[in-house]
Amino acid sequence: MAKAINLHKKPVSKLVKNSLPLYLFILPAVILLLVFNYTPMLGIVIAFKDYNIFAGNSPIDAIFKSENVGFTHFARLFSNTDFLRAFRNTLIISTYKIVFLFPIPIFLAIMITDIKALWYKKTIQTILYLPHFLSWIVVTSLFIQILGPYGVINNWLKSMDLIGSSIQFFGNNDLFRSLIVVSAGWKEVGWNAIIYIAAIAGINPQLYEAAKIDGANKIQQIIYITIPSISSTIVLLFILRIGAILDAGFDQIFNMYTSSVFETGDILSTLVYREGLAAGDYSFGTAVGLFNSVVALIMVLGGNYFTRKVFKKGLW
Repeated sequence: MAKAINLHKKPVSKLVKNSLPLYLFILPAVILLLVFNYTPMLGIVIAFKDYNIFAGNSPIDAIFKSENVGFTHFARLFSNTDFLRAFRNTLIISTYKIVFLFPIPIFLAIMITDIKALWYKKTIQTILYLPHFLSWIVVTSLFIQILGPYGVINNWLKSMDLIGSSIQFFGNNDLFRSLIVVSAGWKEVGWNAIIYIAAIAGINPQLYEAAKIDGANKIQQIIYITIPSISSTIVLLFILRIGAILDAGFDQIFNMYTSSVFETGDILSTLVYREGLAAGDYSFGTAVGLFNSVVALIMVLGGNYFTRKVFKKGLW
């Protein structure tokens, strides 16, 4: 038995020794992950305390010296009308983005890869990718110039005598969610298409040649070759997007919304900012963030289970 164990351990140690340069190569990434992703998770205990930053000699010391209150903040969270409104808005906005924006990069990638002229393909890709590199401050400024009270659209409608007063795109609860979805699509769909373009580039060209010989047209090639070949990529990104359903886009909404559209535009992340950071209620903000993380985990597990049952594919 002892010999069997030694024989079993020897290849493993040899493998580790041979792969040591690779382990050293990923060590900085592991350290960064531990420092910036896992170490801050110790702050989760704030959600179960009446955190007082002045209770200790330092903010970290104050965590341990603050009074334990159990699930008080979570009970307060579910009875808070602002939280319920933000939770509803987050789900609605994220669902809109999934329904209206998730399919677009797929079709966009299919159309781009079908372009034969290389210079034209690169030009189109550059134009579509460019908005991703703009900050939401810049994007918001551009949309204000177009849709603001004195923007291009309102000025044109007034010149045509179609409206008497400016349309408040940014201050109208009925229009704000649509504005969020449209601006997010303009900024990100081109960039999101990159992964699908890479997946399509890996498809064996002989499949298309065989389909052409059999008389398949372009639509049939897309339905029976392209879509099935990139289905694993689609499922992977869909599960990840479902897992981030409570992330409706803090940077975008924070730069675009005002108090007049809190009813339809206030989301969980903006609520955490206002209540947790701006108002100094760190315990409540942490409770909201922890709730967000737990729901995200459940959604990833549920999305993976659903796709494995329906499409026979998943993350694991």
